[in-house]
Amino acid sequence: MTNHGRIISVADAGCLDSIQLELLEHAFREWADEPKRADLRLSRKRILLIFLLVRYTGAKLHEVLALDLRHALDSKNLLIAFEKREVHISRHVAQTLRDLLHELADAALWRVAVDPAFVRRKFYERAAACGFSKKQGSPEMIRKARAVELMQGNLPVPAVQRMLGHSTPNLTTARIVFSEDDMHRVTRWHMEQEAGKKTSARNSFFGKVQSLIKGEVQTLVQLATLDGGTLSAIVTNTSAEHLGIKLGRLLSAEVKAPWLVLERHDAKGDNSLENRRDGVIVRIKAGAINTECAVRITDDVQLCAVVSSPAFAGLRLKEGDPVRVLFSCNTVILHTE
Repeated sequence: MTNHGRIISVADAGCLDSIQLELLEHAFREWADEPKRADLRLSRKRILLIFLLVRYTGAKLHEVLALDLRHALDSKNLLIAFEKREVHISRHVAQTLRDLLHELADAALWRVAVDPAFVRRKFYERAAACGFSKKQGSPEMIRKARAVELMQGNLPVPAVQRMLGHSTPNLTTARIVFSEDDMHRVTRWHMEQEAGKKTSARNSFFGKVQSLIKGEVQTLVQLATLDGGTLSAIVTNTSAEHLGIKLGRLLSAEVKAPWLVLERHDAKGDNSLENRRDGVIVRIKAGAINTECAVRITDDVQLCAVVSSPAFAGLRLKEGDPVRVLFSCNTVILHTE
């Protein structure tokens, strides 16, 4: 993927990270529940609602203020309809928005115009209360932080671009076309996984089935992935039938961090593991037993590997070094919707 298709580098400084975003959200919620006066509490809950929309949709402030959520929020399909695009949200976020909207609708407060400058001041105040800078608490930086958060969670860049209203690059890779509907499905799956944290896998891929080779017991599945590569996985024939795996089907694939193998870039390359990605080490967190290593595969995709500390020391690798990441097709977990 070229730099032309990027929104922002995940390494860009200045954004709040996921933990800081959670702290800021908690500060907004406490602030909104604090007043005893009903009118003041509802006024603050409207600001909370605006914050949550910016935080979870990545929309611009003027887009959020132009919404009439009574019509824009599609609770059944978990969508928010902006003027030029629809954005997926999780069930948890949708329920929170519904609850807040119900309170505001009862008071007819949502129909009252909001001054953007007033909203900005409240964003700045909550950020300062958390010890963050005014810039970090601005709606623009919350939007930027959401983009970084999504990309660090391995939501494919085209899906992030589409969600934020950016133009997207050609979604054709390895002769496989990824449609707008595919982007919808990928984003919806990611939002539910993000909200539910149902898996301990650290590395996610999205792709379409490019080929299938069925054996007597197992099926070899090859995916064309959105990062422009390919990925191989082996599942039992029973699992393939249960998942409805067929040519052209969109799947997500996960690999747990301990199942990744690191190899020096200048190694002979005689390892038999089927899946390979070349990258650069961007972070090393060494422990007494294990070492966690983050490897940037493309400008927007990172993989996380956990290896024993003695084995990592033997590789003599440091941040900035080129490295090869390998994993077996037997360690790839496939998911459908």
